[in-house]
Amino acid sequence: MIRTTHLEILSKDQWVRRARAGLDIEVRECVVKQPRFNRFLYEYVGGDWRWIDRLVWPAQQWHDYAANDNLRTFVAYQQGSLAGYYELQRQEGGSVEIRIFGLTPPFVGRGYGGLLLDSAIEKAFAWAARRVWVHTCSNDHPNALNNYLKSGFQIFKIEEKP
Repeated sequence: MIRTTHLEILSKDQWVRRARAGLDIEVRECVVKQPRFNRFLYEYVGGDWRWIDRLVWPAQQWHDYAANDNLRTFVAYQQGSLAGYYELQRQEGGSVEIRIFGLTPPFVGRGYGGLLLDSAIEKAFAWAARRVWVHTCSNDHPNALNNYLKSGFQIFKIEEKP
C-alpha cells in the first residue's frame, strides 16, 4: 500500500523557518534548462527512495517537462558538493508545487532538509505563489512528512493505493 500525503502552506505567516546554526548551503537556480541534468538529479537523489516513475521517460518527455517555462530547478551545494535539489512548478490559480525535493545520500539525516525546504518555500512565494504545496509518499525518506509539517505545511489530502 502506497500512502500519499498532500500538504500546503497558504501564506507566508504559516511558514515556520528552519535555519540552523552551524549549517549552511548555497542554493543556485539552474537558469539554463538542462533536461538531462534534471534526470540525473532525479535518479541520484531518488535512488534510495524508489523514485522510479520518471526513469522510463524518453528524452523528449524529459525535455518537454524540464524545459517548460513553468518549471524552475534549484540545486544546493555545501562546500562545493551537491547536497540536494528541488523543482518548483507554477500552476493555474496562483499555486506553486514543490514538485521534487530531496537531498543527496551524503547529506541525508544531517539537518539539511529544513534549510533546503526554507529555500524552496521562499523561492515559491517570491514567484508570486498564493499557495505552496507538496506531496510525499510512503516510498520517500521516513522523515519527509515530518520535515514538511515542521515547516508549517498542513495536510489537505491523504490517498492510499495498492
